[in-house]
Amino acid sequence: MNRSSGLDFSDGRGPNRTIDNHPDLDSNMGGAHLQRNKTERRRLQGLQRTLTTTSVTRVPPSNQSWSYKFGIWMINEGGRQLFFGVWIFLHLLVAVFGFIHYQTKDNLNNARATFGITFAIARTAALVLHVDVIFILLPVCRNFISFLRRTPLNDIIPFDKNITFHKATAWSIVVGTAVHIIAHMVNFYKLAMVAGNTTKERFVAFLAANFTTGPGATGWIMTAALAVMVWFAREKTRRAHFERFWYSHHLFIVFFINWQLHGMFCMIQPDRPPFCSFNTIGVFWRYWLVGGVIWIFERILREVRSRHVTFVSKVIQHPSNVMEVQIKKEKTTTRAGQYIFICCPEVSYFQWHPFTLTSAPEEDYISVHIRVAGDFTTAFAKALGCDFPQKGDKGGKGEAPAGGKVIGTNVNPPLNRTLPRVMVDGPFGSASEDFLKFETVLLVGAGIGVTPFASILKSIWYRMNNLNNSKPTRLSKVYFTWVIRDYGTAEWFHSLLHAIEEQDTQGRIEINIYLTAKIKEDEMNNIIVQDVGAEKDAITSLRAPTHFGRPNWDRVFPSIVEKHPETDVGVFFCGPPALSKLLHQKSNQYSTPKGTRFFFGKENF
Repeated sequence: MNRSSGLDFSDGRGPNRTIDNHPDLDSNMGGAHLQRNKTERRRLQGLQRTLTTTSVTRVPPSNQSWSYKFGIWMINEGGRQLFFGVWIFLHLLVAVFGFIHYQTKDNLNNARATFGITFAIARTAALVLHVDVIFILLPVCRNFISFLRRTPLNDIIPFDKNITFHKATAWSIVVGTAVHIIAHMVNFYKLAMVAGNTTKERFVAFLAANFTTGPGATGWIMTAALAVMVWFAREKTRRAHFERFWYSHHLFIVFFINWQLHGMFCMIQPDRPPFCSFNTIGVFWRYWLVGGVIWIFERILREVRSRHVTFVSKVIQHPSNVMEVQIKKEKTTTRAGQYIFICCPEVSYFQWHPFTLTSAPEEDYISVHIRVAGDFTTAFAKALGCDFPQKGDKGGKGEAPAGGKVIGTNVNPPLNRTLPRVMVDGPFGSASEDFLKFETVLLVGAGIGVTPFASILKSIWYRMNNLNNSKPTRLSKVYFTWVIRDYGTAEWFHSLLHAIEEQDTQGRIEINIYLTAKIKEDEMNNIIVQDVGAEKDAITSLRAPTHFGRPNWDRVFPSIVEKHPETDVGVFFCGPPALSKLLHQKSNQYSTPKGTRFFFGKENF
């Protein structure tokens, strides 16, 4: 029997269309690469059995009506873009009418005569900035956002984009501040020109206006505070040095206090009294009031919650620098897909870091799996008694066994130490929390981004089997896809997948694992030999075979469309931005207004 490749374990009788069309086969490689043997093909999950003859890339009809395009747009883009459009329109409206007001107000003639158009520009920029103050704190009031997510407003306002909205408002403040400063620099220059006769006198007058007047001094303090906050809030800097971001961001208190003082000096007076009444100066607090009061309430709530009885019940050190922390906390109710903030006073009383819950609501504890990589996580792991290998360590020092090792419990703490106190704030809602709204969901995790789905998969399993007094669910099918470079990166997740596959007798949860790392030839031969006739995968020990390479989403999405016609499918993702963008595009591409609709959501905290 002739084979096209030494790795081809097909039966050789005629063209092997299942192999030819399989997503693991790269037709451009000139030969088969890790082709499926017959036993493996029997173990393929439902989506992977679908031939490409029925799962092809959907080409949108060329004569789409405006209503069809609008229906597609409204699935994933409409609500979000309409909300931001209204926000931008509000800014434009305030800017236009504000400028007209300051250009035509009858008791500001002297100011306009002295400074010209830059007076109206500076005042208009200040007015727009005051509008931004209304919004800047609301997106980071997480209890408030979590509450609103459970109301009908969640269908109108994109609460999952709260951090994006916070950043957009912050950049609006940056732009408004720059316009305000430039306009007032021109105004100060005009004041300096009439304040002195020589260049030196004018220069001194310009500096005096900037640094010895109340508005000038408070303005530059605000600018310095804003610059530091923006610098350390940049994505790259924030991820590399979270502590610097955390502490520097609290300069907003300095920023707000000086903003209130900035407008109270009445430097540019109106033409007639009352010159500086309560209603015309220092009005910052009015705009700040709503968001500020809610934010203060949330900080008080955090302090109250942190004093609830909370203790670490178990610490497990997993391979690949992953630590599992199980916590018991009174008066805490969670939902699958939520996240919490953790503070360890032994490390830092002021630092609160977000971590996704990996425990299900049906369990009597809350747990998080933490990748020990940064300064805080390293110090936290050390405080809990973990001993992870350091760079340069040889002989596997500190490496945990495959199943993980228990470092300590509240009853049996680590040797010569007591488990430290922890404070927990939350839980808070996220995009993944909406998975129960759908009959079918596609969960996609990349690398350590699989953590949100541990809680979700556990909860789904409990609900489908009616265990631990769990509520019934409308979910009928779950497609779980894990894209990972090295299967050993998240070994703690293996046992959960094994338990789900063993007890999911009705096949409601479909597992697909994709390894993207390049495999050495001897490892590849090893895998092939072990897979022949085996009932379980040689790498994962799951019945579902491992796929090599990246998922072919142009096969996955059409297969779901074929199997679930006229169904709303939730697509939930946690991982790198590039894959997030691709899944967002595919969700739009394969959605139809009156057919299968893919609703995309990603973790954003």
